[in-house]
Amino acid sequence: METRIALIGIIVENMESVEQLNALLHEYREYIVGRMGIPYREKNVNIISVAIDAPLDKINALSGKIGRLKGITAKTIYSNIGGN
Repeated sequence: METRIALIGIIVENMESVEQLNALLHEYREYIVGRMGIPYREKNVNIISVAIDAPLDKINALSGKIGRLKGITAKTIYSNIGGN
């Protein structure tokens, strides 16, 4: 199956939703190439970037599910090249 390489940028403003976010990331772990989290304590938010190589429908599903969590915003950018 053709895959795409993408980056999901996540801003966490509601720490109560972190457990749900981690559960989603765990659910899609087979597609995640890497992730980086930065706690921005001065603004009381966390900034997370997730590199992913997956079929387009999986990327869109994960990004959509993350974006529906309370107090969490997610935006996705896609590479012009495919993955595997």
